[in-house]
Amino acid sequence: MELRGKRVMVVGLGVSGLAAARFLASRGAHLTMTDRRVDLDRSKLPAGDVKLGAEDAAWMKNTELVVTSPGVPRDSKLLRAAVEQGIPVIGELELASRYVEAPIAAVTGTNGKSTVVVLLGEIFKAAGLSTFVGGNLGTPLIDAVGARYDVVVAEVSSFQLEWIEQFSPKIAVHLNLTDDHFDRYRDLDDYGAAKARIFENQNADAWAILNRDDPNVWKLASKIRSRVIGFGYAPQNTAPSLWIEGDEICFDLGDRRGRISVEKFHLRGRHNLSNAMAASAAALAMGIDASTIERALEEFAGLPHRIEFVRETGGVKYIDDSKGTNVGAAVEAIDAIPAPIILIAGGLDKGGDYAPLRKPLKEKVRLAILNGAARDTMRDALDGATTIAVVATLRDAVEHAAREAKPGDTVLMSPACSSFDQFKDYAERGNIFKELVRAL
Repeated sequence: MELRGKRVMVVGLGVSGLAAARFLASRGAHLTMTDRRVDLDRSKLPAGDVKLGAEDAAWMKNTELVVTSPGVPRDSKLLRAAVEQGIPVIGELELASRYVEAPIAAVTGTNGKSTVVVLLGEIFKAAGLSTFVGGNLGTPLIDAVGARYDVVVAEVSSFQLEWIEQFSPKIAVHLNLTDDHFDRYRDLDDYGAAKARIFENQNADAWAILNRDDPNVWKLASKIRSRVIGFGYAPQNTAPSLWIEGDEICFDLGDRRGRISVEKFHLRGRHNLSNAMAASAAALAMGIDASTIERALEEFAGLPHRIEFVRETGGVKYIDDSKGTNVGAAVEAIDAIPAPIILIAGGLDKGGDYAPLRKPLKEKVRLAILNGAARDTMRDALDGATTIAVVATLRDAVEHAAREAKPGDTVLMSPACSSFDQFKDYAERGNIFKELVRAL
């Protein structure tokens, strides 16, 4: 893609949009940069025309290419105007993929993406490969352009996949699909269609890693042109596949068979063994040997805010799962923690169904403390599943949990909601939870 002299509009100046704008400027594009926020620090922007506030379709005049940030909704006035006028619209993911020279291993799914991306990056590093780790995880993929990497590992969201054209990872991993982002998508099919685009441009030389235990994911196997590796708890008769036997991941890729011990794998929960299988499958597809994978699994400590132990005091454990921003993630966290549990949940509702929480609440949670903007909606949905307390803020929730907790309990903060009602992101929410717990 020739960028010098091209008139490019960047829509949305968050982390990825700003990174895209800087890259475009470095390649000689003439920039128009837009954002609905009016309080941006213009000193951080590259040279170009800056338009802030309410979108105006007239801004599209003379634009030849639009690069959109993932947080910009599909019904944005500017994006709709570009489509109507036949102006190409791509995302930062697509832009970066045109210039990244190393093979890309991309990971999507509703839950577990960040864990698998970081774990896979650690496996590649353990194998001696120069490895970029980023994407939706934090560092924009565009930052990998121009550096010499052996492999690039990218977390890829459905929002990013909405605006791809040629993006074609060497390895594409799909972990799971459960209700999420229904404030953006019509239903699970709409959301799933966006996720499935990760395989859209792959050919027979690429690999697709699919979770056999998730029917919404595994049904894609017959529609994919790339080579499919299935992973799941039970063995599959046909290779290539991975499965669990005791404390080992078994694999049969047709030309290679073997076992990878997970006896010393630190992460709790059935879902994390699934994540370990996914990362192992991707690494095996890239030719990494089983002993290197096993060593990396043993050394991996997990991510902050994902079922992270905070402290134990008075015989009560406190666990930070602030990254559990949807119902599926909260269900996984409850499954990973022994009963009895005091659950702290709530935040900003994302339009999903809270009903899948009812069964785990009945089985393992003796008290659910709901806080934030969604607390009343959640209370109505979960009424009768367990004892419920409703409070206003996270601080109130932690203080109430500390009063009610008994020796042997685990206080688990797994919100099943986004953080934006009280915090700037899930990380801030998790850090404040830790501060509150350590101050008890």
